[in-house]
Amino acid sequence: MNTKAVPPTDPIDSLLRSAKTIAMVGLSDNPLRASHGVAAYLQVHGYRIIPVNPAIQEALGEKAYVSLLDIPAGEKVDIVDIFRRPEFVPEIVEQAVRRGVAAIWMQESVIHEEAAQRARQAGIFVVMDRCILKEHQKRIE
Repeated sequence: MNTKAVPPTDPIDSLLRSAKTIAMVGLSDNPLRASHGVAAYLQVHGYRIIPVNPAIQEALGEKAYVSLLDIPAGEKVDIVDIFRRPEFVPEIVEQAVRRGVAAIWMQESVIHEEAAQRARQAGIFVVMDRCILKEHQKRIE
């Protein structure tokens, strides 16, 4: 049961409560990497994780895809969580726009204002420079 005091209009809280599937761009299959730990945490808390990384075949029991556009069209993606350096963000955002995702989450130190603005113009909710695990712990766990 959630005992955390969260403002009733907290859009991050609403996003985390409504999302079911998170495509994690840059997810590593190495358990020592932050992306792997965050993905494992999210799985334990009921989210379906879709790894997006051309260098791996699978992670955490889920098939990995080369890009967001390679995820089958029938797979609904609620959040695109980005674990890549900022210079890769514009291309990822363009793919997310093409897929019609609801939200883009850029992890800590992943900051790209122009790409964030592009996503917002396309009607996508953007969270930038925040850890999804930490935000989940503050609001829901």
